[in-house]
Amino acid sequence: MDSQTLLVVMGAALAGFVQGLSGFGFGLVAMSVWAWTIDPRLAAAMAVFGALTGQLVAAATVRRGFDLRRLAPFVAGGLLGIPAGLLMLPLMDVQMFKAFLGMLLMLWCPAMLMAGQLPRITAGGRLGDGLAGGVGGMMSAMGGFSGVIPTLWCTLRGYDKHAQRAIIQNFNLAMLMVTMATYIATGIVTRETVPMLAIVAPAMLLPSLIGARVYIGISEVMFRKIILSLLTASGAALLGSSLPQLLGRAS
Repeated sequence: MDSQTLLVVMGAALAGFVQGLSGFGFGLVAMSVWAWTIDPRLAAAMAVFGALTGQLVAAATVRRGFDLRRLAPFVAGGLLGIPAGLLMLPLMDVQMFKAFLGMLLMLWCPAMLMAGQLPRITAGGRLGDGLAGGVGGMMSAMGGFSGVIPTLWCTLRGYDKHAQRAIIQNFNLAMLMVTMATYIATGIVTRETVPMLAIVAPAMLLPSLIGARVYIGISEVMFRKIILSLLTASGAALLGSSLPQLLGRAS
C-alpha cells in the first residue's frame, strides 16, 4: 500500500467514525488528513462521496424524526448555495485550499466547543434557517462541509441532541446527494477518480457503523471536546504550513 493510499484510508476511517457518532463532520475530519498531499478537487470528490456514504449508513442505523416544516428552509437555502460553491471550487489551488480549511477549522471548532455557553438565538426564524442552509450548501459543493454552519446554528438555537441530529442528518443527505450528482455531471468525478472512491467507501464503512453504535449508548460531550480540540490543532497546522507559501507569492 503506497503512502497516498494509506493516507486516504486513515482519513476515511477516522472521518467515518466521527460522522457515525455525531451525524456530521466527515468532510472536515477527512480533509484535515487529506489536504496535506492530495489535490483539492480529488479530495473534495472523495469527501463528498464518503460523507454521502456515511449519511446513507446513518439513515439506516440511526433513524431520527423527519420534520419537513423545520427542515424545509435549510434544504431550500442549501439548494441555492450549491451553485456558488461549485463556482468557487476550481479557483482554489493547494495552498489557498489548505489556508481556507485551516481557518475554517480554527474558527468553527472553538465556536462549537463554546456553543453551550453562548446565549441562545431566538430571532431569525425560518429566514435564519435558510441562510444557514445556504452557507451549508455552498460549503457542501466545496468539499462536503455541508453540516458545519447548520450544526452550529442549530446548537445556538438550543435544539436538543435528537432534534439537531434529525435536521443535520436529513439536510446533509439531501445536500450531498445533489452535490455528488453535480460533481458527476460537471466532470469533477472522472474515471480516474473512481478507484480512489472505491478505497474510501470500505475504509469508512465499519468505523461509521461503530460510531453510530457508540452514539446510541453514550454521551457525546467528552468525545466532541477531544475531536474538536484535535481538529483545531490540525487547522492551525494547515494554516501555518500554507501561510509562508501565500506570503511568498505576495512579496
